[in-house]
Formats: sequence, structure tokens, C-alpha cells
Amino acid sequence: MRITSALVDPALLDLPWSTPLVEWPAQHLVALPQGISRHVVRFVRLGGYVYAVKETGERVAEREYDLLRALERIDFPTVEAVAIVADRQTDTGEPLDPVLITRHLQFSLPYRALFSHTLRPETMQRLLDALAALLVRMHLTGFFWGDCSLSNTLFRRDAGAFAAYLVDAETGALHRSLSNGQRGEDLEIARVNIFGEALDLQAAGLLHESIDPEAVCEEVVQRYERLWHEITYEQQIEREARHDIEGRIRGLNELGFDVAEIAVSTIDDGRYLVRPKVVDAGYHTRRLLRLTGLDAEENQARRLLNDLDAYRAESDLTDEQQAAHRWLTEVFEPVVRAVPAHLRRKLEPQEIFAQIIEHKWLLSRRAGRDVGMGPAVQSYLADVLVHRPDEQAVLGVELRTAG
Repeated sequence: MRITSALVDPALLDLPWSTPLVEWPAQHLVALPQGISRHVVRFVRLGGYVYAVKETGERVAEREYDLLRALERIDFPTVEAVAIVADRQTDTGEPLDPVLITRHLQFSLPYRALFSHTLRPETMQRLLDALAALLVRMHLTGFFWGDCSLSNTLFRRDAGAFAAYLVDAETGALHRSLSNGQRGEDLEIARVNIFGEALDLQAAGLLHESIDPEAVCEEVVQRYERLWHEITYEQQIEREARHDIEGRIRGLNELGFDVAEIAVSTIDDGRYLVRPKVVDAGYHTRRLLRLTGLDAEENQARRLLNDLDAYRAESDLTDEQQAAHRWLTEVFEPVVRAVPAHLRRKLEPQEIFAQIIEHKWLLSRRAGRDVGMGPAVQSYLADVLVHRPDEQAVLGVELRTAG
């Protein structure tokens, strides 16, 4: 027996590797809902974790293991690859198929299991949104799945949100980017697979009568296409309406995506052509700290970086580090210093700046033009911050102030 793993759990050695997976004794297994699979799959509990064990060919196992590890490194929503167990033999020396071990995603269910229950209309809509968003994220990453289905997709509630996760990457391939043809092929495979599984559930009397298989698969495709367009289209913005750039970014944030940077170019009539680069949530805190040294919560970091990227685009600076330094010294720090000393106890500097950006956005939208940072700061100080209680007094801690 040979185990390939980034982190070996010694308890793995105690499993009955000399027995075909289909014959594993019940004391090693955990009963969990699972979708249909072309392979034998079993769940086992070791210590405080549950693992999925799948018998497959060695080359297939190695390829999927490498793909899952690559997806993990870019924070893609997928299960965690744990190990490959190869060179298995029975007690009589007969060769057994290798297995791929992944860590089960806690509190998750296959989409297939969900569709066999009564779903409220709003729950169904959010499930389909999560699945479409997973496909969009996948294609933005350059990943071609080739086997999206109700069985290969996991669903989990996450702090009030619905999220979908990839569970099987056997047919996948990671590229620098995908062509429209590759995206279309992957989407068509998803449509056919989802339709087929829904029909299978319906034939077995397991699909709720309120669910139409054809409508479900078509709805996923339509939601994907709407979301893809919203994320990738190039938007033309009038020069005097630069606050619309922030409006585009906010719209993407509301769809569950963050914007890593925006590319802004001018066209012949003086308008801006805006194209955002979209990433998954959780990106901004790390990027803000790396570029500026400012440590902020995720939503704060998103707003600060949105402002930094807009500043970089307007200043026509190509070097990200140079733009970050100039933004910090020419925009962030002057704004924080503009707050009178007796008001700095109200909020931390990052939160003050984030709220000023929000205030500036509201003022610009009301005026139909970019009102500028100076008037926004003065309006915020006079109309908003002065009426807030001291956060330092509420927290009972000493807060550092910039400047």
C-alpha cells in the first residue's frame, strides 16, 4: 500500500485497505446523503472529521487530486483533497483499485438530495442562483468542469447565505482562461446532466411535483448567462458621471462578487470604458494589507480598495504599488487627518474612511455627478459623525488614530 498525501492522518492506516470498498464493514462507515456516481464511494469518520473515499483508476485519482489541490490554492469553493491510496492488494494478493480521499464538507448536502424535498419558491431561486454563481466563478477562474450535475454539486448554508461547492473534478481541466466555446460546452453539459437527473428523480417518484425538470435546467442556464453578462460586459460611462464606476462595483458586490481591480480607458468622445476584474469574497483584506499596511475588515477593505482602484485608473498609474503609496499619502491619510481630534474617538480610521466613501456615493447619486472628496468629508463630519457616540467609550479600549 502506498499513500500520497500533503497531510497524513495516522488513523488512515487503520482502515481496511485490503478489502474492496464495496465490502467495507459497517463499523467504519458513516451514513450520509450522496448523489449518484460511476464509482464506489463510502464515507468514514476518523477523529473529528468525515472523509469521502472513492475507488477509481490510479491516473484518474492522481489527476483529480492535483486539480483539487490547485483549486484549493486559489480559494475555489471545492472539497479538500486529502490523499491517494495506491498499490492496494487483498489478503490473497489480488490487486485492488486505488482510492481518492477527500474531506467531507461539513453541513453540506448534494443538490440531488435537496430536490427530493418540498422547496419553497424563494429557496429554490436561491439554490439556482448559488449553482449559477459556482459555474460563473469556475469559468472566471479558467476551470472547465465537464461534469456539473445535481450529484456533483454540494449545497451549504453559510451565515445566512447559500453556497454551492464542486465535489468531483475527475473530468475537469484548469486553463489560463476559457473561450466562449469552452464555456458554452460546459454549460450545455450542465444543462443536460441536470435535466437527466431531475427526470431520474421524477421517474423514481422522488422529485417533488412542484418542480419541472426542464424549467430547472433552463433556469440555471439563464441565470448563468445574466450573471456572466453583468460581470464581464464593458460599460461606457460619461466623464462627468464617474461615480457610476462605483455603482457598477456595488452592483457586483450585491451579486456576491468582489472586484480585484478595474480597467478604465477613454474612448474617442471622452467617455470612459470600464471593465472589472472579478474575484471571490475574502480577497480584499489580504490585498489591502499587502498594498498599504492597513488592516481592515473585509467590507471595509473592499470599499477602501474600490476607492484605491478608481484613484489608480483616474491617475493613469500602471504600477500598483506606486498607486497604493500615493493613494495612502494623498487620499486616505489627508481624509483621516481632516477629522478633528475630538471626533476621532467616534470610530477607527478605516471605518471613518469607509463611511465617508459611502457618504460621497450617496451625495454623488443625489447630485447626479461626482461631488468630490472634500465636500463629502465636510458633509460627513457635520451631518453624520458629530452625532455618533464615541465607539472608544462603548468598547472600553484605547483606539489608535492616524496623524
